[in-house]
Amino acid sequence: MGGFFGAVSTRDVSLDIFFGVDYHSHLGTRRGGMIIHDAKDGFQRQIHSIENTPFRTKFEKDLADFHGISGIGCISDTDPQPLLVRSHLGLYAITTVGIINNAEELVEQYFSDHGHQFMAMSSGKINSTELAAALINQKDNLVDGILHAQEAIAGSLTLLILTGEGEIIAARDRVGRLPVLIGKNQEGYCVSFESFAYHKLGYEDAYELGPREIVRIRRDGYEVLSPAGEEMKICAFLWTYYGYPNSNYEGVNVELMRYRNGAVMARNERERGALPDVDYVAGVPDSGLPHAIGYANESAIHFARPFIKYTPTWPRSFMPANQDVRNQVAKMKQIPVPELIQGKKLLFVDDSIVRGTQLRETVEFLYESGAQEVHMRSACPPIMYSCKYLNFSRGNSDMDLLARRTIQELEGDEGQKHLEEYADSSSRRGQCMLKTICERFGFDSLGYQSLDGLLEAIGIDRSKVCTYCWSGKE
Repeated sequence: MGGFFGAVSTRDVSLDIFFGVDYHSHLGTRRGGMIIHDAKDGFQRQIHSIENTPFRTKFEKDLADFHGISGIGCISDTDPQPLLVRSHLGLYAITTVGIINNAEELVEQYFSDHGHQFMAMSSGKINSTELAAALINQKDNLVDGILHAQEAIAGSLTLLILTGEGEIIAARDRVGRLPVLIGKNQEGYCVSFESFAYHKLGYEDAYELGPREIVRIRRDGYEVLSPAGEEMKICAFLWTYYGYPNSNYEGVNVELMRYRNGAVMARNERERGALPDVDYVAGVPDSGLPHAIGYANESAIHFARPFIKYTPTWPRSFMPANQDVRNQVAKMKQIPVPELIQGKKLLFVDDSIVRGTQLRETVEFLYESGAQEVHMRSACPPIMYSCKYLNFSRGNSDMDLLARRTIQELEGDEGQKHLEEYADSSSRRGQCMLKTICERFGFDSLGYQSLDGLLEAIGIDRSKVCTYCWSGKE
């Protein structure tokens, strides 16, 4: 994933950019970047690795050198950015969030015969932000260039551009897979992925871009440069997993959605007689907690925290990048409360079950700590497809996903023809998959939220929500 923050004001915005970007640290762990524009001294930029040190620590020492009344910054899980670009469109800075699945094809189609060079990252891959800029530069102005790039790219492209005049151009993905929100205060305007980031900085809500919409932001206001489109497919995982609890997307608060989601799941289980007899309902920290609170409130089973995640040393579950180290860190972070585990029957709600790697260690940890029973619930349906629009649930193969791997083990290639049935827990195949995962992980029961239940909890028109990773339908 990734996130960004920008501001244009009558005063210096360096601190706003610093704190605004820092408030997006839950969206990525690889790199952070800031670029500030001053009318006299031009652009000042810094990019740092944040894989082992948080954004705040890495950039504090740079603050003394930043000065200007406009700027943008980002958290990136992929490319070094923001980038400075010089072209016939002028000198500008750009940062992007999204993914380009057809990067090699685009380079071959548009640039291979024209001597165009791209800086390769250590992996040998092309910097997708640089490629997006190259596509934008094919047109005669930034707006036409952005629209051209979004149409050419297979995946998604949401971006900020900071111009040489100190203005910000914000563009939401052509089907709005991610949010872009504008805030305002008495001195200027800001733009952000997460709304809470600017609320904490003294800005209030001003505008939320629609899909495909492009807006220019100045210190005295904003104007629409290209209108919003009709089609929207905003990512459902914003609410279930990676969105921050205080944020709102399309008018729906993340924390409240998660309460509703857990409540809907408990209600549906009660109606079909599937509520287990347990002592406590608990959430897998952190994003599983509100789903569990909703489940507990609706089921009238006491909520508790049988283990606490130790965050002072390792504040983000995303880091570090190495999977083996991540697994060990996840284990080290789980600090038990023995009085709430020993001899107890526990039901845990997690935000999702993707690959199941850390889940196995969590269950083993609970039994080793004396749990009598462990029941597991996923706050979303079984993930059947790796995301091809963002970086969530991506892997080398769909077979990295627990549900798909289990189906392959049960039925081989034939099972892959019946994914919709496997995703339905009431079907014969769905029950078989649940039983197999329970046996493998040692759960006493396992349940997934239904797709209908999840969409009910989000509460907006379901045709406007992307559910590809569950349904395989665009």
